[in-house]
Amino acid sequence: MTSSVPTTPESVRQQAAEVAARRRKRTRSTTTRWRRRTLLGLYLVFVILPIYWLLNLSFQTNSEILGSFSFWPQNFTIANYARIFTDSNWYMGYVNSLAYVLMNMLISISVALPAAYAFSRFRFIGDKHLFFWLLTNLMAPPAVFLLPYFQLYYSVGLFDTHIAVALAHCLFNIPLAIWILEGFMSSVPKEVDETAYIDGYSFPRFFVTIFLPMIRSGIGVTLFFLFMFSWVELLLSRTLTATNAQPIASIMTRTSTASGIDWGTLAAAGVLTIIPGVVVVYFVRNHIAKGFALGRT
Repeated sequence: MTSSVPTTPESVRQQAAEVAARRRKRTRSTTTRWRRRTLLGLYLVFVILPIYWLLNLSFQTNSEILGSFSFWPQNFTIANYARIFTDSNWYMGYVNSLAYVLMNMLISISVALPAAYAFSRFRFIGDKHLFFWLLTNLMAPPAVFLLPYFQLYYSVGLFDTHIAVALAHCLFNIPLAIWILEGFMSSVPKEVDETAYIDGYSFPRFFVTIFLPMIRSGIGVTLFFLFMFSWVELLLSRTLTATNAQPIASIMTRTSTASGIDWGTLAAAGVLTIIPGVVVVYFVRNHIAKGFALGRT
């Protein structure tokens, strides 16, 4: 086949205009692509630089941190990490934090699952108002509940225990868990429930063997948010503990001594504090966006 060749001035001009338009489009797309890559690179540097700097400081001595400015350790040392893993005051902080975080996750998810199912499947008087009231708990700052919790736990002997912090965090985590799970449960058709009952399933058997596996991604996302809130929360956990159940975040605020702040150990503790969150995010990374998107409609 032979390609058609323009023979008139108008067709020549039209073809030239089309070629010029395609060239401009390619130029714009290339410019836009490089602009996006540049902005993405700057954003990544802005986000990753503090984390890298924290890691860099964790392998330096205090004299090097205070005496020079360097992008990598000049005298590499792991003494900061060795102190954390050999000093019970430090590593027990991580144990305490993980203990009450896991307890809170178990309590919150156990309460939120049936509550979210009720909100997603049944309509009753004041259901929307009750659901909104649960969400208002998330709007209150934790400092509002410090004095009531402190007096209550001190009176009943729960002060400075892991369960005290776990129960205190339930005030914020249970409404959050109900809100997220209700969105996932509402996306499951009610016909699934009816079919299971017709087939002779009891509610506990249906709920555990059929319904929960269908929303397992929602449960994973919910556990992620529960973990993150309890892991980073400081005000309640610090006020409701003294020595036996003191979390790592509270211990990190006590690195100041007569000779100054132990910056190296503090940086190493910060790196170790980030690791659990990174591990959790890795396992639920494909479901986090869905957790943000779904809610009560």
